[in-house]
Amino acid sequence: MNYIIFDLEATCWLGRPPHGINETIEIGAVKVNDYAEVESTFIRFIKPTVNPILSDFCRKLTSITQHDVDRASTFPIIIEEFQDWVGVDIDDYKLLSWGKYDREQLSKDCKLHRLDTDWLNHHINIKPVYKNLKRLKDEPGLKKAVKMEGFEFTGVHHRAISDAENLTKIFIKYFKEWPI
Repeated sequence: MNYIIFDLEATCWLGRPPHGINETIEIGAVKVNDYAEVESTFIRFIKPTVNPILSDFCRKLTSITQHDVDRASTFPIIIEEFQDWVGVDIDDYKLLSWGKYDREQLSKDCKLHRLDTDWLNHHINIKPVYKNLKRLKDEPGLKKAVKMEGFEFTGVHHRAISDAENLTKIFIKYFKEWPI
């Protein structure tokens, strides 16, 4: 079994997005095997097509530049690379994210580009699982959970690979205890 701990960043604005659509602009993921070992990482920028110009708000929040997305490939190309890396044809994987947003955004992007979404059925929102595992009253944000576990949050918050790597620390710490 491969555990794919992933995070996305998407176009964002203060208020409603133009045309009512947010698009993924970065995907970062860590592949963990059955022995709780990190096997590899995946990080790609994605060129948005509906609203190709990033807002000032989005650039400041994510630190992703217009140049980063302008030189990237579009979603259909990147998501095919991601699926190949995950090994979706093998059907022996679980997609794990901190919250339901990431799966929902991938689904929206797949639908926007008329791509299959069945591979997303392997998704688990690890945030409520963590809350139950730790018997917490509320679901903490990722940064807070990382600190609660005694880890330092490394990298840049609101960057896909950094968030995925930080979630991986928690996932590996409780590897044998996750009821997934």
